[in-house]
Amino acid sequence: MTEGPGRIADLLALMARLRAPEGGCPWDREQTFATIAPYTVEEAYEVADAIEQGDMAALRDELGDLLFQVVFHARMAEEAGHFAFADVVAAIEAKMVRRHPHVFAGAAPRTAAEQTVDWEVIKAAERAAKPAGPAQGILDDVPRTLPALPRALKLQQRAARVGFDWPDAGHVFAKLDEEIGEVKAALAEGAPPEAVEAELGDVLFVVANLARKLGHDPEKALATTNLKFVKRFKKIEELLQIKGETPATSTLEEMDALWDQAKAEGL
Repeated sequence: MTEGPGRIADLLALMARLRAPEGGCPWDREQTFATIAPYTVEEAYEVADAIEQGDMAALRDELGDLLFQVVFHARMAEEAGHFAFADVVAAIEAKMVRRHPHVFAGAAPRTAAEQTVDWEVIKAAERAAKPAGPAQGILDDVPRTLPALPRALKLQQRAARVGFDWPDAGHVFAKLDEEIGEVKAALAEGAPPEAVEAELGDVLFVVANLARKLGHDPEKALATTNLKFVKRFKKIEELLQIKGETPATSTLEEMDALWDQAKAEGL
């Protein structure tokens, strides 16, 4: 196994070669930050999927793909005179040292829960120390490109830190009932699709808030349910295949009965 900075230097050289005006790859040369960003997000999800599957060989490969995305962005930034890969490394190293004073600066040892609070305090100080610019609101730096459910959770967490929060889950249940009632009312009134969609968005936002108040990650909860749905539906397909049928040739009643069977079997 070869390790060390030499291998990183090889990867940086490979990226430079791919982007070279002469002899490089036409596709790689044409890319921009905007065109590469979706691939970066996709690779991060593939890392998470490899972890979910417990596949260490896949995790190794997917981490390499994600690292390549970092190298790609850094190379484009260097070509434009903004920063280089070494600057990325230096910035994250300095940030981690700054955010772990209990490890690197002789501060008192902290529990994981205390460190989480400290982390947010340090991040707030970092934001305050940035050069003056347009006034920044509490929610302004929550990335708009996050998937909607994780972003909803981050927005709610950020607002809760300054006291804008329900006192307990009971109030959130009441709000959820209210928002579901508004969806029903919009449908009953024949509201336009965009109005119904807005009301559905309110329901989902409150559900995310409810998960947070109950101490759960809504994204993880939904991901677990997605996996459960896939397992049960695959069971339906298997049971139908035994009878020489498919979901397309069976009735809803048949599939619903098989769903209950799959559920009873613990799927």
